[in-house]
Amino acid sequence: MAAQTDGRIGALETSLRVLEALKHLGSAGVTELAKELNIPKSTVYTHLNTLRQNEYVVREGDAYRVGLKFLDLGEHARNRMRVYDVAKSQVDHLAEETGELANLLVEEHGEGVYVYRARGAQAVRVDTHAGMRVKLHCTSLGKAILAFLPKEQVDAIVDRWGLPDRTSRTITDREALDEELAAVRERGFAQDDGERLPGLRCVAAPIVGQNGHAVGAISVSGPTSRMKCEKFTEEIPELVQSAANVTELNMTYS
Repeated sequence: MAAQTDGRIGALETSLRVLEALKHLGSAGVTELAKELNIPKSTVYTHLNTLRQNEYVVREGDAYRVGLKFLDLGEHARNRMRVYDVAKSQVDHLAEETGELANLLVEEHGEGVYVYRARGAQAVRVDTHAGMRVKLHCTSLGKAILAFLPKEQVDAIVDRWGLPDRTSRTITDREALDEELAAVRERGFAQDDGERLPGLRCVAAPIVGQNGHAVGAISVSGPTSRMKCEKFTEEIPELVQSAANVTELNMTYS
């Protein structure tokens, strides 16, 4: 039987570390993975072989990569999310109407997870993709969610993940974050002015459930050169708030 510590299965955690390392490296052989993870090559091989036999990794010559079976699992998880099913059309509409990048993000385990993205005709290419995880404090989407979560949940998130800086504009002080979240609650939308990626601005509105807590957020992102003046402070905020409102109503009554 696999060793257990604090209710966790050590062998399973090792397999997950192997998978995370493969994701980070793209593809790798046994020796490279053993060095990356600082565990014996024989252990790495055993886990890789088990994962390969169960079709979770693919072997190409002497290298391994994450298999597409995870795509099926990810699609299954996403398709079971009510907010994705309802908000998807609103994200598509925002992208088409603004010409920019529109996004849907949810909170899971204290981080933000991009669930869906739609690209408008002039949308810039950034590093985000469906499934990508980000810290909540440095994005408009994340701040929109944090502003409408119970205080004790926000405390737990900040205690676990901290407030790491991504750019010189990132909020890294808890008091400053609390002031920002209060402002988000008052105006109904959040803004990100180069706080995660320099030169990128984003405006997001929370999708609030019947209990008053955020179940996700919807946003539009674009370069600072286009997201300025009234577009950044009035036009895009109005559009994302409308999209969030429609999503909330459809989630409640459809």
